[in-house]
Amino acid sequence: MIAEPSTMLTDYALAGVTGWLALRLYRCIESQASRIGWIVAFAALALTALLGGTYHGFRLPVWTATVLLAGIISFAMVAGSAIATTAGPLRHAILALAGAKLLLYEAWMLSHDDYVYVIADTGSALAVVAVLHGWALARRGDAPSRWILAGVGVSLLAAAVQASGFDLHRHLNHNDLYHLIQIAAMVLFYRGVAIMSDR
Repeated sequence: MIAEPSTMLTDYALAGVTGWLALRLYRCIESQASRIGWIVAFAALALTALLGGTYHGFRLPVWTATVLLAGIISFAMVAGSAIATTAGPLRHAILALAGAKLLLYEAWMLSHDDYVYVIADTGSALAVVAVLHGWALARRGDAPSRWILAGVGVSLLAAAVQASGFDLHRHLNHNDLYHLIQIAAMVLFYRGVAIMSDR
């Protein structure tokens, strides 16, 4: 018996769309390190959503792997954005801090699997991504940054809907809505990453 069918299906939809977008980005990679970072983020999110859907649907013991992968997503988003928007010592410092945060997060999540830590980690990464691309947009009118900032905005909307506990229907709850809104966010991120280049 499937425990949460709508949550499982919307998680799988998020996994399918994000995996497809990752594959499209990979095919046009053109040796851009910034795109590689974001491709890793997309692929990790696709796998996270696949595992999350499996957990919600079949209650298989994959939750720890799911929350550990979330740290990879955060790190890869920040790394890709740092390479696209900064250079020199600032870039190195951001990458070093992102790497240190990843190690601390992974170590912590091995014994703490509450979703609140995933939210904190992802929220801090989105904040850094927003600052980096906001700066790039203000400084040089960076076109990819417009799409990335839109993706951040829609991701925050998705998180707010999930945190609100708002359910449209008993078969379309706040988790399901989060997955569907996050699909839109991933399409926006994709549009930005597809035209992104290294700084």
